[in-house]
Amino acid sequence: MPCRRRVAAVFSGLLGLDVIVERCREPAVKTNEEIMEILEAYDLTGGLRAAAALAGCDHKTVAHYVALRDAGHLPGGRPRRTTSLDELLPKIEEWVDRSRGAIRADVVHQKLAAMGFAGSERTTRRAVAEAKKAWRAGQRRVFRPWVPEPGLWLQFDWGAGPRVGPAGEARETLLFCAWLAWSRFRVVLPVWDRTLPSLLACLDTTLRRLGGAPTYALTDNEKTVTVEHIARVPVRHPDVVVAGRHYGMTIRTCMPADPQSKGGAEATVRIAKADLVPTEANLRDAYGDFAALEAACAGFCEQVNTRTHRATGRPPVEMLAEETARLHPLPATAVTTAFGETRRVGWDATISVGGVRYSVPHELVDTRVWTRFAGDELVVTVVDPEHGPREVARHQRGHRGCPQIRDEHYPDSHPSRRSVPGDRVPRAGSAAEEAFLTIGPGAAEWLREAAAAGTARMRTKMAEAVSLAKLHSLAAVDQALGAAALAGRFGDEDLPMILAHQRHQPPASPAARASEAHSLQAGTRAWATFGVAPSRTEVPS
Repeated sequence: MPCRRRVAAVFSGLLGLDVIVERCREPAVKTNEEIMEILEAYDLTGGLRAAAALAGCDHKTVAHYVALRDAGHLPGGRPRRTTSLDELLPKIEEWVDRSRGAIRADVVHQKLAAMGFAGSERTTRRAVAEAKKAWRAGQRRVFRPWVPEPGLWLQFDWGAGPRVGPAGEARETLLFCAWLAWSRFRVVLPVWDRTLPSLLACLDTTLRRLGGAPTYALTDNEKTVTVEHIARVPVRHPDVVVAGRHYGMTIRTCMPADPQSKGGAEATVRIAKADLVPTEANLRDAYGDFAALEAACAGFCEQVNTRTHRATGRPPVEMLAEETARLHPLPATAVTTAFGETRRVGWDATISVGGVRYSVPHELVDTRVWTRFAGDELVVTVVDPEHGPREVARHQRGHRGCPQIRDEHYPDSHPSRRSVPGDRVPRAGSAAEEAFLTIGPGAAEWLREAAAAGTARMRTKMAEAVSLAKLHSLAAVDQALGAAALAGRFGDEDLPMILAHQRHQPPASPAARASEAHSLQAGTRAWATFGVAPSRTEVPS
């Protein structure tokens, strides 16, 4: 009996108070165990009231479940009742099918009302919900679990990386994320762009880390891999086909919106971004340069590849050792199809592209590099037989008469790293010159400044400085020479006078520095007596 009818029975006096209390304790919906006990009691006794007394429920409840069983319905369910909308259900199903399950229930009710339906909107909503549920059940995609085989599949995808560089000059980066499907071994590489040369360089580096090439490489339908689709068939990029043939590997693209073929690569991207991209969740600091991002990616790969994987129960690095036996051997050289044109590095650590000189790291002098333009930037790549291709320089596109030279491509001692062009580093050519330069950097600075000022009798003054260094300390003479060079004092008696002044000058006190326990800021103790009247002192008469 519903709760409203029970309460109404109490006030109407139809039932006794003890019976009402007992029936209110009954659950509104019987469980499967309770239903089976009711039916078992009825089968034992053969009477409704006797079965109700054994099962501890009302005899009408026993009659209800017995009638359901006799009609062939589920004991816990109810037969569908006929409604005023049964004759219009085919029309509702037609509208749901034409709209592919997108039509709203209120729109259906308006159409039915125009056709003469006088029922409530609630009835329409229930009918539309059942029709949509049946339509989705017939249109639902069914996925078969993908069980990878060792040495067969490699998946890779791209993800947005963190911004790298100082504040105001930070640039966007990308993360190339790949994983070997059977062993779950992951490789994450940071790059500046997702062009075809960058893709091939990342693929070569990934395969060399794995120690071989699998049979297939699965990726998304991006323009660097798929040129276009004809009749929903992807057309491969010719350079990608050449690269796959070079490594003995077939590069294929996944089906759109297929979690079985693309879910693994997307999960790798999601996990890498969660750990490597600075967010409020991981509290990771921003990256100052590209080398810091590379080190972070290497640490991430080592972490995820050495811990136990949840699906396999083994570390991926251990499974990779078994899967390596199923991988194909790699060629000795990397594919260089899309790296651009070759250039030989000259003795001045520059290359010429389009009549413009671009600098490269000085370690690459007299070697061959690959150059290509990526938008407005020139990308210089070197192919290492052991580690594969890697980017070594990137310049803005220059024009004739304006070479693109970077100081970091040259050693610190190179003349291009000095602030004054043509400035030379003093090097001793005799024993006297070596004795003078041994005094310290102040002596070298004095030599450069005195020579630029055209000082006379420089060798005599240098010998005098060496003699003074024997009487005084080398540090004192070096400091005096540095002060003389700074002030432009190159006279005969200038150096002894500076030494005498430094000898009688008191040593400079150490600079005061604020610590955690002491602050240089003025305190507020003087305000403690603000507004307090001064005490009067009695003067004896």
